[in-house]
Amino acid sequence: MTTKRSHKLADGRDIIYFDDATSTLPAERKADSRELDPRPAPAQMRLDSLNGEWISVAAHRQTRAFLPPAHLCPLCPSTDDFQSEIPDRFDVAVFENKSPSFGPVQLEVDDVNYSVVADLELGSTRDSIGRCEVVVFSPEHEGSMGSQPVSRIRTVIDAWADRTEALLKLGGVRQVFPFENRGQEIGVTLHHPHGQIYAYPYVTPRTAKVLASIEKFGADLFARTLEFEQAGERVVLAGERFTAYVPFAARWPIEIHLLPHRHVGTIAELSEVEREELAGIYSCLLKAVDALYETPTPYIAAWHQAPRVAGGENVRLQLQITSPRRAADKLKYLAGSESAMGAFIGDVTAESVAARLREVI
Repeated sequence: MTTKRSHKLADGRDIIYFDDATSTLPAERKADSRELDPRPAPAQMRLDSLNGEWISVAAHRQTRAFLPPAHLCPLCPSTDDFQSEIPDRFDVAVFENKSPSFGPVQLEVDDVNYSVVADLELGSTRDSIGRCEVVVFSPEHEGSMGSQPVSRIRTVIDAWADRTEALLKLGGVRQVFPFENRGQEIGVTLHHPHGQIYAYPYVTPRTAKVLASIEKFGADLFARTLEFEQAGERVVLAGERFTAYVPFAARWPIEIHLLPHRHVGTIAELSEVEREELAGIYSCLLKAVDALYETPTPYIAAWHQAPRVAGGENVRLQLQITSPRRAADKLKYLAGSESAMGAFIGDVTAESVAARLREVI
């Protein structure tokens, strides 16, 4: 079983160590001895009244680390020569982001309407309450999530589950989103294998569209979608409890969706046997994405989870892996139609991508 150990950093931020089931690390961890500046004030959310979407303006993020050399990496364990964000050795570590887009403030009393502006009044603002956490997959500076052993991926899944459950209980939080940005082409600013978790004070635009589709189609939209994809030629990998496929209406040159066969809303709801199978399938999918070309493929791995709002119980946990890589030396850029209008134009067929992925698997 994964072991959880909670500590504090010098400025009061939480840091949580998740030790592998076979870990030999000691129970005690070194304290953070740095002298740190006070934490920044919460960012400001501004409402775009034309589409009803919130934009968080977090100007303090301009000063965050940008591709530092390995010996100054803030995600490696601290040494005598350099004190990082992680004071001691670890298997998997989760800590509050020093430059958060949301938080560190939450509501003392939960308010489901905190981010609701019924009349879309121009100039509406709110504090960007919530929380942002960093999930470090390994103490090793080199590598990726896909290069980790399956046992380590299982530890990360347990960490995601723990944090999802905890963050959904925070006042004002409506949705929790674990994700990984991989590669400089995606915008990664730290090479060390890691991901993030955002706890939003509103339902994100993508999820709002899903909720609207469920209302139109019916509460069984995810179940019917899974049946539709399982019956087609786009299945990439099928397990006893999960199916991975290239979606019928894929937007990106490489896009993989994964759904659990049982209806669960979050990673925290997965059983032990489901988490065990998921670790192996996820490892296989990430290795397949990298096997498509001779060099590592940039991607975003997004774990869509049910929001804490009415109708959220009909949203099923879904993994979405996307990459802009359309050839060995070419990327898909979101130009006019995609960026300005949100109207995607596909470069390749979903069926051909699924066939290539099956071949490398």
